Amino acid sequence: MDDITNSSKRLDASLHLPVLVIIEPLLLPRTCILNVLRRELADFEILDMATVQGLDCTAARDVRLVVLCIADKRICDPSVEDDLAFVAECCPNAAVAILSNHDDEPNAQAAMQRGVRGFLPASLPIEIAIAGLRLVLVGGVYRPLPVAGMNGMPGFGPPDARGLASAYLMNEAARAAIDRSMTDLTPREQQVLAELELGLPNKLIAAKLTLSESTVKMHIQHIMRKCAAHNRTEAVLRWRGRLPAQGRDDDPGAVPVPEIQSP
Repeated sequence: MDDITNSSKRLDASLHLPVLVIIEPLLLPRTCILNVLRRELADFEILDMATVQGLDCTAARDVRLVVLCIADKRICDPSVEDDLAFVAECCPNAAVAILSNHDDEPNAQAAMQRGVRGFLPASLPIEIAIAGLRLVLVGGVYRPLPVAGMNGMPGFGPPDARGLASAYLMNEAARAAIDRSMTDLTPREQQVLAELELGLPNKLIAAKLTLSESTVKMHIQHIMRKCAAHNRTEAVLRWRGRLPAQGRDDDPGAVPVPEIQSP
């Protein structure tokens, strides 16, 4: 009798938890994702289903996030657009994250333009994917392409392609200058810079490195100063060896690289 009572209490408690839904047609990957999410996001009830039609049963639930796996399909595929429309109809208050086998910029931008809050290529390490989902769940936007043009996002304008193309050109002497500047970074600054390369915002970097957000901001300021970068994206570019090191007042006519900002 006690077992029945306890089971009833657990069921009632689960019905009051916020809900995260994973939609994956294939059983094996769906089960694997389900097990990981239940372990990492214990404050949510995780529901799994093969198709978006299963969302019909969630009408009375507090669905916070729907993770839609689209495999090799493109965002502009009519079936994907139909699925996104169905998700919006069934769960109008839920954020949507896409799990895709593609990690190209056009696909990521197309997802952002359709209101997707998280774009997760299947090539991501699992800890980064989970961190990205956590960010979406607290109201942020996650995409792993920090250098991409952000013209699909509010507040970002498309950069001048000709200006960016010329900015990427460099010779071996400039590359050596970048290598020298990188030796001045502390181990912690290099860790922060590695997270910036993944496109993580300050809040997520702080959580991952067990730092305060203000400390992360301080490290980023030091990184930009040491790399002679105008913003965090430019610092990443210099680290990757795509931009020559230069003073902040040099080349005033150069086209600035759009900065990635925290949500």
